[in-house]
Amino acid sequence: MINPFSTPVYVMPKPVGSTCNMACTYCYYLEKKRYYPDARRQMMSEATLEEFVKQYIAAQTTPDVIFTWHGGEATVRKLDFYRKVLELQKKYGAGRNITNCLQTNATLLTDEWCLFLKRNNWLVGVSIDGPEDFHDEYRRMADGRPSFGAVMRGIRMLQRHGVEWNALAVVNDYNADYPVEFYRFFKELGCRFIQFTPVVERMKPDDMLADVAAGGELTGFSVTPRQWGDFLIGVFDEWVKEDVGRVFVQIFDATLANWVGAMPGLCTLSSMCGHAAAMEWNGDVYACDHFVFPQYRLGNIHQNTLIEMMASDRQLEFGAGKLGSLPKQCRDCRWLFACNGECPRNRFATTAEGEPGLNYLCEGYRAFFNHVAPYMDFMKGELEAGRAPANVNGMRFG
Repeated sequence: MINPFSTPVYVMPKPVGSTCNMACTYCYYLEKKRYYPDARRQMMSEATLEEFVKQYIAAQTTPDVIFTWHGGEATVRKLDFYRKVLELQKKYGAGRNITNCLQTNATLLTDEWCLFLKRNNWLVGVSIDGPEDFHDEYRRMADGRPSFGAVMRGIRMLQRHGVEWNALAVVNDYNADYPVEFYRFFKELGCRFIQFTPVVERMKPDDMLADVAAGGELTGFSVTPRQWGDFLIGVFDEWVKEDVGRVFVQIFDATLANWVGAMPGLCTLSSMCGHAAAMEWNGDVYACDHFVFPQYRLGNIHQNTLIEMMASDRQLEFGAGKLGSLPKQCRDCRWLFACNGECPRNRFATTAEGEPGLNYLCEGYRAFFNHVAPYMDFMKGELEAGRAPANVNGMRFG
């Protein structure tokens, strides 16, 4: 069979589905268990795991293969499962360079876990929403207790064992007004790689989250467009003083990539989507981790191959629709190259002319791009001249 992919394809497996030991208020995935009402436990079988590893490696056209294990909470699954992952990767790897990433809330980590992660060079993404009061506002254990202390114990354990980790922070209505405090917290932790994700969710009358095509009421924890723009600007102004080249903020790196015409490495700011899917515990594959709704189910790996599903007309149309469905206001916008309409799941607003499909966060992104444009222009010039922009604090404008 000819492999149709010229670039890597990503499918994020969910070894325990939506099962989690926490119950974060804004979590978009806990409700997915309702799609599997007959399942007593959402646990990936060994047969499904082996089929996934085999197919996923076969779907890649590059020597590098990245596995990202996600949840729910992926560490609910015991270490024996992940030891089996390594056995299967070795069995089907055919000499590929395989990297494993684990996204976790860090509350279940132990010394045994950390020794495994370090020994096998796994990269860990830890979900943490800043200082204790910010974090505990919405990130609670399943029994309602605050989780900050347990998360910090997990982070300290990772650090003690020398495990490489990144911070995954959600920006919501509560913490968005404190960008400098938020950013400095991660610096003080010694974290050099940070991903900030705005939370935007709408709830339907049946208490299920709304997809982009469905109406729904915006949740109280969602960040507002102005908050998101002010937050990004606040963090950027703090970062640009002395941390360029020292601390890596994903959205700033992605913005610079778009500025120079490179792949941004952040799907929300890419011109196309559809190359990154999610796979549930039973092998069901969905178009995207944020589109795990019945209408976006592509099939199951026990009936269809990953290549067939990811190259299907449905998935290709889903990916192309990101650019093709943009309203005129976006197509005419000076920042289209930098934003690309952001994530389609947030396109439920209307333009000034009343055309649907505008991204809810548009106002914030426009403010951010307008603010950082001189800095991005400078860094683009440095890169084109063969100089790494290690510090831009001394720039002079106007």
